[in-house]
Amino acid sequence: LFAGLDHATGDAVIPIDVDLQDPIEVIPHLIEKWQAGADMVLAKRSDRSTDGRMKRKTAEWFYKLHNKISNPKIEENVGDFRLMSRDVVENIKQMPERNLFMKGVLSWVGGKTDVVGYARAERVAGDSKFNGWKLWNLALEGITSFSTFPLRIWTYIGLFIAGMSFLYGTWMIIDKLIFGNNVPGYPSLLVSVLFLGGVQLIGIGILGEYIGRIYIETKKRPKYIIKNGKKNG
Repeated sequence: LFAGLDHATGDAVIPIDVDLQDPIEVIPHLIEKWQAGADMVLAKRSDRSTDGRMKRKTAEWFYKLHNKISNPKIEENVGDFRLMSRDVVENIKQMPERNLFMKGVLSWVGGKTDVVGYARAERVAGDSKFNGWKLWNLALEGITSFSTFPLRIWTYIGLFIAGMSFLYGTWMIIDKLIFGNNVPGYPSLLVSVLFLGGVQLIGIGILGEYIGRIYIETKKRPKYIIKNGKKNG
């Protein structure tokens, strides 16, 4: 897809799957929205009845999870079938990343966006080569490309474990000093291990935070996008 965008020369670009499950009759409606001023026009499936139940549910879970922890959010039930203006295409071509999650990149580029709904037809022949494993890898790529939450969550887990072990240790001290109960060796050892484990996870979480920032920085996305600009002189 990126190779096609890199070589397309039109004022507007419309990628479409070669199996033609996406109806070409939608294209005039996309162009109409573009001519009305939209920078990007999304072709959104009105339903996923042509997909299996498992694929529908996993897609629903992915969109909910991604939009909860990632920025920018992506429109549900929208694939690569869309119209992009020349400005949008040029902005995408600035991306130096090798592994592009196109749905996220297209949402990140922004611009005035409109939507056209359509119903997708059944596949006429053959089977989809996009199996469950590829969908899983696509989901991982989408989340890790636009979210540091998987790294950041370990800080919270570490704080929770360290906090619980601290409270348990405090209770053992109170139980010994006030109630005179003996503290067996195993619980104290367990508290020590949990506390140190929690501290380690906090450290890993902090390192993860920095690694996440470095990771985002190495993508070298443009710092800003000028929608309309004029040169003096």
